[in-house]
Amino acid sequence: MNLQQLRYLCAIVDHGLNVSDAAETLFTSQPGVSKQVRQLEDELGVRVFVRAGKRLASITPAGEAVVAAARRALKEVENLRRVGAEFKNEDTGTLAIATTHTQARYVLPRVLRDFASRYPKVKLELHQGNPVQVAEQTAHGGADVGIATEALASFPELVTMPCYQWNRCVLVPRGHPLAKTKQLTLAALARYPIITYDFAFTGRSQINAAFDAEGLVPNVVLTALDSDVIKTYVELGMGVGIVAQMAYDPARDGAFVKLEAAHLFAPSTTRLALRRGVFLRGYIYDFIALFAPALDRAAVDAALAETVSA
Repeated sequence: MNLQQLRYLCAIVDHGLNVSDAAETLFTSQPGVSKQVRQLEDELGVRVFVRAGKRLASITPAGEAVVAAARRALKEVENLRRVGAEFKNEDTGTLAIATTHTQARYVLPRVLRDFASRYPKVKLELHQGNPVQVAEQTAHGGADVGIATEALASFPELVTMPCYQWNRCVLVPRGHPLAKTKQLTLAALARYPIITYDFAFTGRSQINAAFDAEGLVPNVVLTALDSDVIKTYVELGMGVGIVAQMAYDPARDGAFVKLEAAHLFAPSTTRLALRRGVFLRGYIYDFIALFAPALDRAAVDAALAETVSA
């Protein structure tokens, strides 16, 4: 048994039992991956996968336990590497952050600028996706830190901590009838085509819930993952936009009239996620504190300890 076999095993599971996709990700051959997994099964004396011809159909009950143990073993090996790196090169390494477009575009720039100034030898990787993709990438070890508003708390592999609350605003082109409204209502919004986030995205559940509570059906004509895409189609006159407050930039968004909407929708909470049981480099603690000042090292350690004891 070796670490390579454990990595191959977990990669197959992470790619939906598609050995070819797993091999491509691992930069190796499909026959080589299959051979290593067979050898591991033979050594353990159990079958990890149910096979249908040459295809892997499902994971056996024994396989579920093997995969879980393999993930723990790989995590501890990675922790050993992190411990070594922390004491050998405290200010050198990589920080991979998985997050949504809104966070990457409107919240993180100043944070990452300050972090890069403090840690010039740390390579930054910024991975963008919807909240489920952010959670999956963080849970599977593709990112050190995940930042999103939704989905993170649904993954038991992750420890999540609240960072800050935010709400929405409505953007309309200049000259739009709603631009003259003194206080926006949901009923008024429902009379116009709406452009907003995808159903799995930034705080969309609060938008839906607000209209449902009033017995209204919003006319959502276009959804997107990206605040800037929403603004593009609002500017074209295709509808009014509901976006996160931080996505409005007065210096760049002069084509729009911003209407306050915090009184219409429940606030959302942006959360930060870490994988359970992973050793954190010192600079990761510092990044977290820059992003969410309330989450200093003591607060992060307390959250991690609480989940371990639970």
